[in-house]
Amino acid sequence: MDLIVLATRNEGKARELSNLLHGIAHRVESLRAHPEIELPPETGSTYRENALAKARAVHDALRVPGLGDDSGLEVDALQGAPGLHSARYAGPHATDRANIDRLLNALKDIPPQQRSARFRCVLALVGASDTPIVVEGVCEGQILGEPRGVAGFGYDPVFLPNGETLTFAELTSEGKALLSHRGRAALALRNLLDTGH
Repeated sequence: MDLIVLATRNEGKARELSNLLHGIAHRVESLRAHPEIELPPETGSTYRENALAKARAVHDALRVPGLGDDSGLEVDALQGAPGLHSARYAGPHATDRANIDRLLNALKDIPPQQRSARFRCVLALVGASDTPIVVEGVCEGQILGEPRGVAGFGYDPVFLPNGETLTFAELTSEGKALLSHRGRAALALRNLLDTGH
């Protein structure tokens, strides 16, 4: 493929996806290069629906392959919240810090051993083949009591992957790519494109 356009204006997500997709296409652009494109609101009832809607919006506007990503943090003690609403957990224009603060407040009475959670990512690629390609990646872990680390974005500073001693925000980008939900989804996408199934 010559070009994939990422259906996101989130610079952290765009940077991470560009690295993860290196070699799949000659060029990877985000919506920063295409400010005229309007993404549909995330009104789907699943990550898959949202990712597909975003990818289709890009493909319909530019007639090049569009990649939509929808992902979220699912905390067992909160019945899977914030889930689909992870980016807007503390409000429509919430900062990463506001979302983390709301999460930690919701978990303040939950002991560490009951803070199991997972990051889930669905990637949808529209326009690269006759039918959309949809893949999913999951990373299991737990929520810490306070943020650690300054790398990454979103809930990375409070997410400790199972079997690790460093949060997503303390890992190098290469280390995170090997473990993360988005890294696993990108690997699944790469494998599908390489093998055709």
